[in-house]
Amino acid sequence: MNNTSINISDAVDILGNGGIVSFPTDTAYCLAADIFCDDAIKRVFEVKGRMADKAMPIFIPDKQSLPELAIEIPDIAWKLADAFWPGGLTMVVKKHASLSTPAIAEGETVALRVPGHAIALEIVRKLGKPVTGTSANLSGSETPVTASQVRKQLGNTVDMIIDGGKCPGTAVSTIIDITGPVPKVLRQGAVPKQALEEICGLAIV
Repeated sequence: MNNTSINISDAVDILGNGGIVSFPTDTAYCLAADIFCDDAIKRVFEVKGRMADKAMPIFIPDKQSLPELAIEIPDIAWKLADAFWPGGLTMVVKKHASLSTPAIAEGETVALRVPGHAIALEIVRKLGKPVTGTSANLSGSETPVTASQVRKQLGNTVDMIIDGGKCPGTAVSTIIDITGPVPKVLRQGAVPKQALEEICGLAIV
């Protein structure tokens, strides 16, 4: 067993016991916590200095997990998932009535993504629960793409930082809201608008 495998096993244990872990994704290093552990989610807000009313994106293991957290999932969501998951696309959809977590800041929507990085995917899949996918930085500060950048900003406030090298892609995911009749790009990022329009078959706001 190599060091990365050992780290992943330890990370899963920490997350399963209410801890918080930083690890690389295809875009940036994230700060992960079990979304169903309220204390862990509160720690993430505190560590980042993030306002509690500002929802965080959530990582899921695959597109089949969508119905567990979302309702009224439009056909376009499945097309986008097929095209860009795992990868740098975060989709905002209507939350499932049963979904209760401080991570969504009492909102009626949830931002979901399947990260396109082997370490991130293995952790989420082995944990068997969704985790927060917020960037591992102080709110308003540089988005970290290396483990050293995470350490510089967050120090020992994180239970574990997995050094998986520099993130391979852009520092942010594209965020698209598909809760309305016309998709809206809320943040430009790894997936260009033109690529989204080609899959959706229509112009995007």
